[in-house]
Amino acid sequence: MNAVATTASQSPSSSSPARFERQKAVVAALGRALPAHALLWTAEDTTPYECDGLSAYRERPLAVALPENEAQVAAVLKTCHELQVPVVARGAGTGLSGGALPHALGVTLALAKFNRILEINPLARTARVQCGVRNLAISEAAAPHGLYYAPDPSSQIACTIGGNVAENSGGVHCLKYGLTLHNVLRVKGFTAAGEPVEFGSEALDAAGLDLLSVIVGSEGMLAVITEVTVKLVPKPQLARCIMASFDDMRKAGDAVAAIIAAGIIPAGLEMMDKPMTAAVEDFVHAGYDLTAEAILLCESDGTPEEVAEEIDRMSAVLRESGATQIAVSQDEAQRLRFWSGRKNAFPASGRISPDYMCMDSTIPRKRLADILLAIQQMEQKYGLRCANVFHAGDGNLHPLILFDANDPEQLHRCEQFGAEILETSVAMGGTVTGEHGVGIEKLNSMCVQFSEQEREQMLALKRAFDPQTLLNPGKVIPTLNRCAEYGRMHVKKGLLAFPELERF
Repeated sequence: MNAVATTASQSPSSSSPARFERQKAVVAALGRALPAHALLWTAEDTTPYECDGLSAYRERPLAVALPENEAQVAAVLKTCHELQVPVVARGAGTGLSGGALPHALGVTLALAKFNRILEINPLARTARVQCGVRNLAISEAAAPHGLYYAPDPSSQIACTIGGNVAENSGGVHCLKYGLTLHNVLRVKGFTAAGEPVEFGSEALDAAGLDLLSVIVGSEGMLAVITEVTVKLVPKPQLARCIMASFDDMRKAGDAVAAIIAAGIIPAGLEMMDKPMTAAVEDFVHAGYDLTAEAILLCESDGTPEEVAEEIDRMSAVLRESGATQIAVSQDEAQRLRFWSGRKNAFPASGRISPDYMCMDSTIPRKRLADILLAIQQMEQKYGLRCANVFHAGDGNLHPLILFDANDPEQLHRCEQFGAEILETSVAMGGTVTGEHGVGIEKLNSMCVQFSEQEREQMLALKRAFDPQTLLNPGKVIPTLNRCAEYGRMHVKKGLLAFPELERF
């Protein structure tokens, strides 16, 4: 197994005397800050927290704190700061990069009880919510006012707004309405030392340095988020979705670039390859064309007149790009059915494979076909299947590598497969992550994209907020030694040249 798995936790085993004594001291100290029912430490009670959505890597924390109010959050952080104990904040555990993987000698701060919607302000078009509120619950609460919260990750039925802020999540409508960053006004929380901190403002500008974009996407490394104020937008009068089939992957990729080049910004622009459409069609019966090598979902929303014009324009571009079949939703039920397949891509993949690892790189739109063809070659190289679904409009890939985590050799090949996808994305002018975060999954790949000097600047920013590096340590920013080791592994195992990827 490679470095990703073996370095997830450099700490004593869960049964060592040193760990037991440390756990005893931490639990005793936290017992003075929390009621008994809000503190878990036995193996039976902490095992459910041992991983997030990246289940290939697991670790049990010393304890799990379940605070019920901000005073308890501050008390937990102050206690851990005094004891120099690492803290990993956790929301719903739906993250896909191992960002909420516990620290073996640390405390998991589970914020599931912070699930209240504090205010819906229809006049200001804002919602003020606690960090544990589900993404979809915001739109449900705002619906009576004709409003909704635009960012819609596929896990929106379960994922929390605090986690969305930590990862800067997107969703199928991010092309038109933006990522979490573009829809958040203010974030409140606590530093590693338990001091209150606030980023952004409900006004058009914030006093002093505007650090809102620093906390959004910070993956729990700078502060613990407890409250978020988000923008709400009016629900469109009408939305219609085009399902376009293509007999060639390159034609589908080129169609995406052609739509944007035509000056059209769809509400959603998603792409799925043939293996993925087969998986989801068998699961939800969305009406997908199973003969197509790829399908595009292109949505328009707005007034009926705006939608009609945009649907016509997109349909023309799709036909000119070589679409073999075009279907336009005729009512809301059919539109939702088209999207049900895309929204259920992950669970559908879970039905056809014991495990999957979802990658999250981003590439220029013009290289969509190139990366998909490269992934097909990698399937042969590593002997593993890969189904592809992604936000085509902004080039955010979500290849799902199918494997069996009970087979260490398959897991190892899966890790190598994923690393090569990320490195190829960088070589094509992209990035190693779009919306799932780095966590532990992409630590090695950060060595490919960023120089030693750039990584040191990232660490300097973390130390400015968290001098003792107690919040979510060992994630997101790889050390110099780790990158040197990864470079040696690359050459030894005959993977892509490191760091120059000249074949692209």
